[in-house]
Amino acid sequence: MADIFKEVEEDLRREKFEQLWQRYGRWVIALAVVVVLGTAGSVAWQRYQQHREAQLAEQYGAAIALTDPSTGDLAKADAALANIADAGGGYGALASLERAAVKAKAGDIDGAAKIYDAMAADSGTPSALRDLAKLLKVMRLVESGDPAALTAELAPLMAPENPWRFTATELTAILALKSGDQKHATELFTQLADDQAAPSSLRARAAEMAAALKS
Repeated sequence: MADIFKEVEEDLRREKFEQLWQRYGRWVIALAVVVVLGTAGSVAWQRYQQHREAQLAEQYGAAIALTDPSTGDLAKADAALANIADAGGGYGALASLERAAVKAKAGDIDGAAKIYDAMAADSGTPSALRDLAKLLKVMRLVESGDPAALTAELAPLMAPENPWRFTATELTAILALKSGDQKHATELFTQLADDQAAPSSLRARAAEMAAALKS
């Protein structure tokens, strides 16, 4: 009797399964297809991204080689870096920074400043790199730019949580000197010299400037 009950129970389960399959089987198959295609698509996309990153890395290395003053070609370097910058992403941001440096090296300071401005305004670029672009722009224009305007651009970078605050403070002190505000410049250099969190080389430089201004 136990065997009969077991066979009946198995038949009932089989019948139930067949009913469920007839009702929902096509949806199960569809779901399985979606899962398989999704997984395959994800793997394919990852492989494409890895291949693309490898290509960009190779192109970036070749472009950097063209910036060599003895064997390179700055015009070709600029064009190659512009193509990489258009691709976006990490290498795109690096290429933009390097392209601005190439223009500055060729004497096109205004061209470099435009690239830095574009990077600083690009919400797709990480905030640390946007701030770095602002900082580098000021460094390129510190001799020829308007001290007041450049100081205003540096102000947000001097916030306590900003990773570029020490260099931004040093540049602000230099701009204060250019504006004739020796007192403010001395205060900033002294602040940097006393800041234990600042890089040692920058603190030493700031201490020398503060001492010179106080004497």
